Amino acid sequence: MQRSTGEYKIKPIKRQVRELLGYPYPQRVPKDIFVEQWVGISTDEFHRAKDADVRYMRNRHPLIDLGWSRTDCIRYLASLGLADTPKSSCLGCPFHGNAQWRHIRDTSPSEWADVVDFDAAIRQGNARANASGNRLLGEAFLHRSRVPLSEAPIDHVTAAERAALQIAADDADELENGVVDGCSPWACRGDADAPTQDDFGLAT
Repeated sequence: MQRSTGEYKIKPIKRQVRELLGYPYPQRVPKDIFVEQWVGISTDEFHRAKDADVRYMRNRHPLIDLGWSRTDCIRYLASLGLADTPKSSCLGCPFHGNAQWRHIRDTSPSEWADVVDFDAAIRQGNARANASGNRLLGEAFLHRSRVPLSEAPIDHVTAAERAALQIAADDADELENGVVDGCSPWACRGDADAPTQDDFGLAT
């Protein structure tokens, strides 16, 4: 996921910041010019709160400053009548559970078409498919079943089917609801042990 974090999150954010500052790449941004970027990482994931890797951006983590956990955030949203606010993640995140895939399919046909097309497009990856810049081995799929997303078994799995497939309760929950940790515009579940990055956040 390092590749997707750099390509689809960090790189566009940095490009837009540079344009707003009036110093598009490859111009150098003067030392005394910077933006303050607020990143919504809660205390549950404080280990993901990092400084920006460029001088023209300074990260702040207001939820950590407030001492707010994910539960505190949910409680606050509920107090505003926004209890159904979904956790943030990329549209085509491979850590989605079946419930998230169904939600996209059933509520946004255009976004579903986009992720189905994206899933097909990544099948063979590219020459720099992973964080270390090595060619992808095998095939890539968004769904853990390793079949095209348009054919993936994303509808509800019954208790009898779970038993027949010998799926443990915890595994079944993750299959349905996805990986517990959330994402932010600056961090991904797969971004531990990040490699050296260039000015746009891509692996070097």
